[in-house]
Amino acid sequence: MDPRVNYYGNGLAAKAMKHFGSVSKVLADSTLPAGIQSLVEIRASQINGCGFCTDMHTKEAAHAGETSIRLNLVAAWREATLFTEAERAALELAEQGTRVADAAGGVTDEAWANAAKHFDEDQLVALITLIAIINCYNRINIINQQPAGDYKVGQFG
Repeated sequence: MDPRVNYYGNGLAAKAMKHFGSVSKVLADSTLPAGIQSLVEIRASQINGCGFCTDMHTKEAAHAGETSIRLNLVAAWREATLFTEAERAALELAEQGTRVADAAGGVTDEAWANAAKHFDEDQLVALITLIAIINCYNRINIINQQPAGDYKVGQFG
């Protein structure tokens, strides 16, 4: 599989990605735990079918110390005993925020209230922004048919 265009080698894309990267840096520097951020990125990417982002975020999470069993169970988190209540709340919010076209009601009040039990306002803002930005990255890669499998840890800095 080849990408439709050399997106990551294109000058215009580089300018856009610089701004997206700035958002990602703000999120990385936030108080939302990095491990939760990784789980959210992985789950949204799985739902969207973005192989490139799933590849990237699972490799980065493993490099950061996440276990292979937890990575393998992200898609089945509801049936797995390995996730904390805060992680479950974040994964639920990520799923509902990603599946907006599938779920006519969008994010339920129940999912929001559960997330609000585990995260302060800044962390909730980071979580909302993270869900939005990973969905954006997913769509870029899906539209471009960006192939998965060759990502190297730290490839984008």
